[in-house]
Amino acid sequence: MLQTTIAKPASAEGVGLHTGVYGHIRLVPAPADTGIVFRRVDLDNFLIEAQGHNVARVSYATSLMKQGVLLSTTEHLLAAIYSCGIDNIYIEIDSIEVPILDGSAEPFMQMLEEAGTRRLRRKRRYLQVLKPLEVVEGDRRIGIYPADEFRVRCYVDFPHPLVGQQEVEMLVSPETFRHLLARARTFCFERDIEPLRSMGLIRGGTLENAIVLTSDGVMNGPLRFPDEFGRHKALDLIGDLALAGLPLLGHVEAHKAGHALHTQLVSRLLADPTLWTVTTREALDHQAEPPLAALAPVAAAH
Repeated sequence: MLQTTIAKPASAEGVGLHTGVYGHIRLVPAPADTGIVFRRVDLDNFLIEAQGHNVARVSYATSLMKQGVLLSTTEHLLAAIYSCGIDNIYIEIDSIEVPILDGSAEPFMQMLEEAGTRRLRRKRRYLQVLKPLEVVEGDRRIGIYPADEFRVRCYVDFPHPLVGQQEVEMLVSPETFRHLLARARTFCFERDIEPLRSMGLIRGGTLENAIVLTSDGVMNGPLRFPDEFGRHKALDLIGDLALAGLPLLGHVEAHKAGHALHTQLVSRLLADPTLWTVTTREALDHQAEPPLAALAPVAAAH
């Protein structure tokens, strides 16, 4: 019912997956109605809100940009914060890219657990989806539908003996995210490494921070889950949905989608105020109560 922040700061450091730049991040408590905000401490504490209107590039990672200031690969950290129900937080960072750490959201979950949670004296607001919205590009599609909870369904299909068709469906909560998705790592195919590097990407990629798939197996096993690839795509999806700016009440279905479709969905949703409303749990509970007139005959019968 109430908004939250973290109870105390927590820190981590490491290399960025795509830039190869070493950086430090520090999670810091924030007051009510702040939202999730990045603070570039290397640029006079310049603030970049984790919101759809600041999305910049979304090819192989989700990057934010505000007034020419860029911040890359935000999705794993955002997925952890959003799934843990942290409404307000400053993320202090001194480089252009969030550290990849081990390629999963697990280290960020550990940071949040170390930081703890503190309730604030302000009601939590939700973005409740009222009408369906779908984005389709060829055989890839994503949709969001009305629901009284935050649920995701993510389907992937890669022509590889270890991947193939994988599907993850879950109600998103701190517990489900922690146990089902947090440890799932990012991945790439060995054949794509040189082309990606020639594009200036994955400069910080190693066998310690990404699963590398060969033509018929995995270079750096064992996998953490048999369906680690589908789970990681669901993790990415949640991180991108965090850019809605408020906790979602909706059911999201992603079919062979990726960062571009995820963020397109968020942008189109926010651009059309007829598709959603901002509400509180108290208001939702009040709506769910039957009117007094409906209860009158029951009372009379007794």
